[in-house]
Amino acid sequence: MTGVRATARITAAPDSRGGTALPELVGDGPLALRRTRSSEGATARVTVVGAMSAPLGGDHLAIHAAVLPGAALRVDAAAATVSLPGRSGEPAHYEVRLTVGEDAVLHWLPEPLIAAEGSDLRMTTTAELAPGARLVLREEQILGRAGERPGRLVSRLVVRVGGRPLLDQALSFGPGAPGWSGPAVLHTHRAAGQLLVVDPAFEEKPVSARVLAADPARGEAVLTPLAGPAALLTAAAADGLSLRRLLSASVGP
Repeated sequence: MTGVRATARITAAPDSRGGTALPELVGDGPLALRRTRSSEGATARVTVVGAMSAPLGGDHLAIHAAVLPGAALRVDAAAATVSLPGRSGEPAHYEVRLTVGEDAVLHWLPEPLIAAEGSDLRMTTTAELAPGARLVLREEQILGRAGERPGRLVSRLVVRVGGRPLLDQALSFGPGAPGWSGPAVLHTHRAAGQLLVVDPAFEEKPVSARVLAADPARGEAVLTPLAGPAALLTAAAADGLSLRRLLSASVGP
């Protein structure tokens, strides 16, 4: 088997001063982790920095993040992740595993994932939340760089709260994925994404389903309440900038 195998790990825990400590912050291979300044006093912030081009075909990369009860963590990225073809012709695999304890908060806000021409990436994100945990999770997929055709991208998101399923969905785009560019899916758009917010406040006051579109030619978004303390904002857009604008809409309870 060819390619790089690397797993980065983050553990956030309450400290003795009302903030959040990072007892574990371990990068690996192309996944470098840096503690960066947070504008929120009690929240620790970690930025993922790409130490080399990745993922390439044949790579197996993973990030595991655990937020212990009472802690607050924000994870973002220094730049977009670009999926590239490798010499072996094998797909690349990227796993994100998130665990959020009771009364803990995680903001998982990476930069876009770009499926470059000729690439083949299988992305899996799994989030396990305890009752009372809060999560804000953003995913953005850009199909191809400027002026090129898209690569293949298969993405799955699984979220459980208190061991019960909240969301389990899979997306498949690019060569070999049936119907992805048809009028019922992306049509002429080449950017797709979603913002998931899990918050106990939604138990008392769930969001109302509605369509958001300042300019339908540039993109559209749909806000949907989930059967649990959560709301899902799903968007398709002409480009990454339009997608980010749509996903920046307020989804608070």
